[in-house]
Amino acid sequence: MRTETRIARMPSAARVVRLTFVGMRTHVSYMSRSPLEITFAVLVPLVHATLAVHLFRAADDPDRLLTAAVGAGLMGIWSSVLFGSGGAVQNQRWLGTLEALVASPAPLALVLLPITLATAVIGTYAMGATVLWGALLFDVPLDFAHPLLFLAAVPVCVLSLGMMGLLLAATFVLLRNANALANPLDAPVWLLSGMLVPVTVLPEWTLPVSWALPTTWGSRAVHAATSGVTDRAEVLVPMAAALALGALYALLAVLVLGRVERRARAAATLSLA
Repeated sequence: MRTETRIARMPSAARVVRLTFVGMRTHVSYMSRSPLEITFAVLVPLVHATLAVHLFRAADDPDRLLTAAVGAGLMGIWSSVLFGSGGAVQNQRWLGTLEALVASPAPLALVLLPITLATAVIGTYAMGATVLWGALLFDVPLDFAHPLLFLAAVPVCVLSLGMMGLLLAATFVLLRNANALANPLDAPVWLLSGMLVPVTVLPEWTLPVSWALPTTWGSRAVHAATSGVTDRAEVLVPMAAALALGALYALLAVLVLGRVERRARAAATLSLA
């Protein structure tokens, strides 16, 4: 009976899309009115871009200045997703709405998904800002190898980042101070994902961890579309891998959130967990 009731309560595909879109639009509007979110989204990517371009220029590698600017943009998107996912759960606790969200008819995963996607959408500003910042201030040439594939690879990378953020948000629900976990995850993930430097320069024992991250494949697709690769498969294959791993992370997030919800209903300590 419980299984049949749960299946009957599952929303249709059209309702899922509508809920995701409306929730994402709402949270984007909410975050765009937050001075902290605006300051963080505007300044941090520009700092990343400035440091990255200077580092590559100091290394006498002018051909990779655009790669450095794009990598800094990916770092900005990841930072927005990471801290936005953790901060969203904390904000709901502070506002006293987390219990209402868990008790709502919509599954908890569909409630948190628009939040993580909204942080990724806000983070896409970082990509455009870092590329324009490098072009205007450092004369970085905007000679993308595959401009159309680049425009397709960026949303795929953003979506994979959002799915990873959803899994993180699923674990952040159990923590009173989610930012305590988010802070140390910033630099390791963008290093393991090859957002700024290739993963091949890292120790070999880190490669299996890198391959298991959807952010690695999303970053690889974006960088392949940026650099001078001639084979389009080097862009399309990482895009497919990023989508597949993103779907797997979304499934894991749904399973984790189901466990969290059952625990919260049984112990009635969601706000104190």
